[in-house]
Parts: sequence; structure tokens; C-alpha cells
Amino acid sequence: MVMTTGAHPKDLWPGVKAHFGHTYDEHPVEWSQIFDTESSDKAYEERVQYTGFGLAPLKTQGASISFEDAKQGFVSRITNLTYAIGGIVTREAIEDGQYESVAMRISRYIAFSIRQTEENVAANVLNRATTAGYTGGDGVVLLSASHPNENGLQSNILPVAADMSESSIEDLLIQIMQATDSRGLKISLIGRKLIIPPQLTFEATRILESMLQSGGANNDINAIRKMGLLPDGVAVNHYLTDSDAWFIKTNAPEGLIAQDRRAVEFGKDNDFDTENAKMKGSRRIGFGWADPRGLYGSPGA
Repeated sequence: MVMTTGAHPKDLWPGVKAHFGHTYDEHPVEWSQIFDTESSDKAYEERVQYTGFGLAPLKTQGASISFEDAKQGFVSRITNLTYAIGGIVTREAIEDGQYESVAMRISRYIAFSIRQTEENVAANVLNRATTAGYTGGDGVVLLSASHPNENGLQSNILPVAADMSESSIEDLLIQIMQATDSRGLKISLIGRKLIIPPQLTFEATRILESMLQSGGANNDINAIRKMGLLPDGVAVNHYLTDSDAWFIKTNAPEGLIAQDRRAVEFGKDNDFDTENAKMKGSRRIGFGWADPRGLYGSPGA
């Protein structure tokens, strides 16, 4: 995997007008629009669910107070993983190059690769939200109608899978408004942000930005816009792989989490025996979720 002069033969002679294919504009960082970033100083971090109390029962005169047990629930663990890549170039390839240093180009390759890796690993949390085997601390996948609670099961997925539309977004927002805690008590859960793949960009704009209902002749107001729902707007994520899956991020704490263990680091060195130049980059980060109430969604129809 060593890059020699033979890997870049045109760099050895004058006459090359430009190089292309290795530098493009990048999308702004997108995973940070979806995940709540927290610093980490351990190999992994665990978040422990605790159940509160249920409704207070009626106490008749002279009777004893009923006592309940607030206990530990499931444990969610997010492991920090290291992603790294590098390149090796011979000294001759560096010395004989007539244009921009091969080493400089490799440095950009490394930076781009790590950035893309971050985005893909983060997006896969959503891409695998309904995929068997990718379970959270409660033992089920991220989007499920079977999240266990003390009082039964709770759902964060549309009961009937539907493509994104004004009515399906409203249905999911209603479902979010009816959320309860692990003991079945109502909580103030609200939808904050719509998360979509690029294919739904224009439809989402029509739905959320229209003054009146979208796609019809009715003069009814656009209730989502009028009520100020989804106040954080839309996050278009170019790394989502399902063209009709869509999600709503809520205000639940400890929902989608990015654990920043170590920022991107670049390094270089020369091998004594071969005189080859080595360049590398690495990043340590973990993506996952603790409370599934942090994300609702539909895989689309």
C-alpha cells in the first residue's frame, strides 16, 4: 500500500494543467444537527434509567400511606470507537513530484475520509433504527412499538408505516404529545426537528412553510406552522440511505447522543529504513441513544 512514483506518473513531468477528483466542496457537519454532543473521558459511558412513582392512591382517614419503590431500569451503554486511516509515500515520489506535494494531497484525503466516516457512522444509528439486531439498552431497536416500561409498552413509531405528509407528521406529533414516562405518567414531550433524506427536501419545505394546507384546494391554515411546532426546523441528512424514512427529534434528555472522546488528530513520521513518509489521522467518538423517546419516526410506506 506504499505510493511510489509509479502511482503518480504524470506528476513527474511538466504539462499537467490541473488535478481533479480529490477535492470537492463538503456538506457542513450534519451529525451535530441530530445528536446532542457530550464529552467523554472513558472507554464507554453508561446511562441508567430510573423509574419514578406512579399516581398517588387515595388515602382514607386513618389508613397508612402507600409506599412505592423507585428502582433502576435498563442500562444504555455507548462505546467510544477509534476510526483511523493513513497513507505511505516513498521519498522519491515526494522529491520528484513537479506539482503540489503528494503528501499534501494525502493529508486532504485523510481529513475528508474521517469526516465522511463520522457522518456515515452517525447516520447509521437512524439507518438501522428498525433493523433487527441493532438494539438499545431496553433490548429493542430504536424505532419500535415495544419499548418496555413499568406499565406496559410504549411506541415511538407510527402504528401504520406512512410516507411523510402533512397528515402523517401531524399524527406523529400527536403521538409525541401523548408520551408518558416509565410509570405511565404524562410528560411534556414535544417534537423539535424534522430529520429527512435529500429526496424529501422539497416536500418538507412545502409542508412546513406553506401558510395554508399543502397540496390541496382547502383554505385551512397550516396548523404545524401556525402552532410553532417543530421549532428547530428541518435537518436534511445526506447520509440517510432510505429515501422515504423520516424522523422527528424531540426534547427528551439523553436521547440521541454523540460522545466526543478524542478530536481528530493528524500525525506524520518517516520510516528510518525505507525513508518512506507516513501520514495518518484518527478520531475517537461514539454514537448511540439512551432514551428512545428522543426520536420518533416512520420507515415510510
